[in-house]
Amino acid sequence: MQQITAGIDAGGSLIKIVYQENGRMHFKKFSINKLDSAISWLKMVAPSLKVSITGGKAHAIQNKFFPDSAIIPEFQSTCEGARFLLAKENKSIEESYLVVNIGTGTSWHLVKGDQAERILGSGMGGGTFTGLGSLLTKVKDYQLLTVLAKEGNKGNVDMLVNDIYETAYSPIQGDLTAANFAKGKRQTHMEADRLASLSNMIAETIVLLTSQAAVIHQVKRVVIIGAAIIGNPSLKNGLETYLNMLGLSTVFLEKGEYCGAIGAYLSV
Repeated sequence: MQQITAGIDAGGSLIKIVYQENGRMHFKKFSINKLDSAISWLKMVAPSLKVSITGGKAHAIQNKFFPDSAIIPEFQSTCEGARFLLAKENKSIEESYLVVNIGTGTSWHLVKGDQAERILGSGMGGGTFTGLGSLLTKVKDYQLLTVLAKEGNKGNVDMLVNDIYETAYSPIQGDLTAANFAKGKRQTHMEADRLASLSNMIAETIVLLTSQAAVIHQVKRVVIIGAAIIGNPSLKNGLETYLNMLGLSTVFLEKGEYCGAIGAYLSV
C-alpha cells in the first residue's frame, strides 16, 4: 500500500489538512469542533499515512491520534508554506517582506530569504469578526456574517472625516474613519452596517500595525494569508485598499489559509 504524507494545522477555529497522493496536493478544512470527524476522514482517504502537525492543538492531536507524528513549530510552518506558495503561484519575492497571517488572531512575520522571524501579534482577527459580529447581530454563521458585511455601509455607524469637516476643506480623504462606531447611538443603522463597520475596524487595525512594522523593518511588500480573508471580501478589500494607500504592495495567495498545513507537510 502506498504511504501518503500529510500536514495538519490545528488552530483555534479550524483544522486544515494537506495531503499528497499520486504527486498531487489535496486540501481540506474542518471546524475545530469536528476534530474527530476530520481525523476519521483523513484516515479513511489515506489508511497508510505519515503525518506532521502544527498549530496550537498539535500536541493534543499527536497524543490522541498520531503518537509517531512530528510536531513542527507553528511560525516556522506558516512561513515555509507561504514561501512554497509564492513560488508555486509565480509570485516569488526577492527582497525582504512581511507575512501577515490573519486567522483567529493575527501574527506578523518578517521574511528575509530563508530566514523568518515572528515580530508581532494581535488578538484582532477572524475570531473577532465572528465573535463580536454575532454579538452585534443575531447571526452566528460565519459566511452569512461576511455577506452582511459586504452589503452594509460603514458610514452609517462610523464617524467619517467628512462628518467632522462637512463643507470645510479636509486635510485627509473624507471617507476615512475618524472614529469607529461613533454614530452607533445617534443614527439608524442595520445589522449589515454594524458588520461593515466591524470589518473596517479590523482591517484598519491590522493595516496600522502592518504599516508600522513595514517602516521599522524597511519593507514594501506584504503577503496576506489566513482563513479570515477567505470568502470575506469586505475585509480583504479593506486591507488591500488601505495598504496600497500607504504605499505597500499586497500579495494574496490562492491557498494562503493552508500555509501552516503546507509547511508541516513539507517537513514530513
